[in-house]
Amino acid sequence: MKRKPRSSTAHTAVNLCVALLCVAEMASARAWSLNITSGSRRLFLHVGNGALSGSSGTLNGTAGTSGAINLVQVSVPVALLGNGTALAMTSNSTQSTSLYGDGNNTCPTPANALMIGAGYRRNNGSANATLTVNSSTSLTNGSDTIPFTEISWTVSAPGSGVPNVIPAGTFNGGTQTLATVPGNTYLENCHTYSYANSAVRPAGTYNGRVTYTLSSP
Repeated sequence: MKRKPRSSTAHTAVNLCVALLCVAEMASARAWSLNITSGSRRLFLHVGNGALSGSSGTLNGTAGTSGAINLVQVSVPVALLGNGTALAMTSNSTQSTSLYGDGNNTCPTPANALMIGAGYRRNNGSANATLTVNSSTSLTNGSDTIPFTEISWTVSAPGSGVPNVIPAGTFNGGTQTLATVPGNTYLENCHTYSYANSAVRPAGTYNGRVTYTLSSP
């Protein structure tokens, strides 16, 4: 008998408006890969603000959702509009401390980034969980659109020497796999976003949403 897949989903809203240049330091590609105590099968996913996963390394927190959907945004100066100069995006996230449960300061400047974490707990077997993101619906301002392929991100995790287990990248305008999460493992790092600014767009505020999903067999 086959088990139905389980999944956990989080959303991030993205807002672009034509009018201030925001600057952020480009981060190096680092992440945390941490152990989880084995137990009944469970997924844990957070993007930006979220609820603690439980005591350190257990994923035994209360099941459910925090309800938070964080906003990442940038205002494009008229003088730079469509000139190909990438612009750093800011965030309304306040989450700097890891939700793994150990209190680590994974994302020291959440106003410039989102902390993303994905954990998978299980008792046995060899199956992995998969972290994906969907950006298939463009940012819109009335009838005008900007594809999510204009937005990319770098990653960091201060103090960690672990390579980019949730890597840097660019949204592909569809569903893309970001990471494989082994059983009894928690992955986490800090994502800093930028807007490519590769074309002149009509003035206005463009809104859109990407969806991060963690699923297991």
